[in-house]
Amino acid sequence: MLLALALVQSARGEEFAYDVLIRNGRVIDGTGNPWFHADVAVSGDRIVAIAKALAGNARREIDSQGLVVAPGFIDMHSHSDFLLLEDGKAESKIRQGVTTEILGEGGSAGPYLGKLTPRAFQIGEKIHEWATLGGYFEMVEKAGISTNIASYVGLDNVWQCVMGTSHERPTPEQLESMKELVDGAMKEGALGLSSQVMMPPGSLATTDDLVLLAGAAAKHGGIYSTHIRNEGLGVFDSVKEAIAVGERAKLPVDVIHLKIADQKNWGRMKEVCELIQAARDRGVNVQANVYPYTRGNNDLVSIIPPWAHEGGKGKLLERLKDLKQRERIKKEIQAGLPGWYNHYTAVGGDWGRMLVSGNNSLAGLTMDRVMNLRTQGKKDADLLDELLDVLIEQSGSVPTVYAHHTEEDMQFALRQPWCSVGSDGSAFATSGPLKRGNPHPRNFGTFPRVLGVYVREQHLLTLEDAIRKMTSLNAARIGLKDRGTLRVGAFADITLFDEARVIDRSTYTDPFQYSEGIEYVIVNGQVVLDRGTQTGARPGKAIRR
Repeated sequence: MLLALALVQSARGEEFAYDVLIRNGRVIDGTGNPWFHADVAVSGDRIVAIAKALAGNARREIDSQGLVVAPGFIDMHSHSDFLLLEDGKAESKIRQGVTTEILGEGGSAGPYLGKLTPRAFQIGEKIHEWATLGGYFEMVEKAGISTNIASYVGLDNVWQCVMGTSHERPTPEQLESMKELVDGAMKEGALGLSSQVMMPPGSLATTDDLVLLAGAAAKHGGIYSTHIRNEGLGVFDSVKEAIAVGERAKLPVDVIHLKIADQKNWGRMKEVCELIQAARDRGVNVQANVYPYTRGNNDLVSIIPPWAHEGGKGKLLERLKDLKQRERIKKEIQAGLPGWYNHYTAVGGDWGRMLVSGNNSLAGLTMDRVMNLRTQGKKDADLLDELLDVLIEQSGSVPTVYAHHTEEDMQFALRQPWCSVGSDGSAFATSGPLKRGNPHPRNFGTFPRVLGVYVREQHLLTLEDAIRKMTSLNAARIGLKDRGTLRVGAFADITLFDEARVIDRSTYTDPFQYSEGIEYVIVNGQVVLDRGTQTGARPGKAIRR
């Protein structure tokens, strides 16, 4: 059914039925339904008609013969929070067909209150500060962005606003203060509460703490999104904890980048998925997302036991330099600690499975290569000592890609009907200031990789189901209304791609390559990618729940 339309009048007096008219498309609407041929018409920021051979003219017509017309992809797990303030064009995301990024994993762009100092960013000649998530939303819209964004409120922010860098247990009064911060962020538009409970400060929260704080989000209809406590040997207990939070706090749960990241548990993804399915069968709304790669991105400092992080980076560096504490740290790296996910043991202590990805002099080198360079001419070199020295020299942070899970486990998770796609990446670029470090290829290739490798080449998914996992499944999970499907009345977030050509090009050793086959991207009715070229348009919005 077509909506009644008022003619759009141009400055020259010409009248148009539509602003944008996409003709001859093979439409996949995002619901999982089979494709169909149709034209899609846009007026303002909305889709106003979908039908065969629409009559009327438009300011801009796009012939989509040979292309798939789909809803804009929703990146369920993105880290572009601050990069978008540097360059709002979101090049690496737009060129994947992404029109909306979901931000906030443990850490979010607000609040920065109490013991956290406000954030600052320079736009033009002025320095702007914000202290709340709502303030960030205003800031990012003022700066101008090509993608839409929405965000969770992060547990790390909430915890540190009240506790600072202390590892002490919070008092009941302090926990109540945290609840008030979650409540405030939800009123400002947060999607829910996110946690990263693998490392401090998030790991300091008990399951009861998580239930308490997630309950504050539940009162506003929010969800709980979590990077679980242990993706390796403790993956089963950690998934059970995530389910328990949802069950007890009475809110939906999304498990961030579901994986088995320890070689001792490889091949057991079926059992993990059975845990989630059993919870769903008894009425717990728990889902998950994955990225289509078998390496994860964290930091070399995650190899350091949690207790050594108390007090922040300065105290950590002091401990790394102290000979007595240094020996304790080395022993615990090798032996592990109960309940602690240890990246070093997860990859079997294989330095060759750690690739430096950060913006430093080691970027692009595997850690076995770094160790070889550092130990030339040294007799009986202790490689863990070298690791600690590297961290000291790099001020306590070396972003690193870890080869820690398998293709078979990833694919099994991706096939589950409740598992969607998220990049866990940021909006980088192949030139300018956002070409830096040696980032994970997921920053450039996640969505085209699913379409090119797992749909076209391997037939793991149908095209319709893959698009559902990138669009409506994500939109429904977080309550984004009028996005994620192509239908009359929905926001005009639309991606057009060549099904026969779409593919990722970014690699671990040569990451700065945009994907191919994404031809047009429309955000809120404006063309942002035109025949593969960024137009510079910045129609993105901060979507508040």
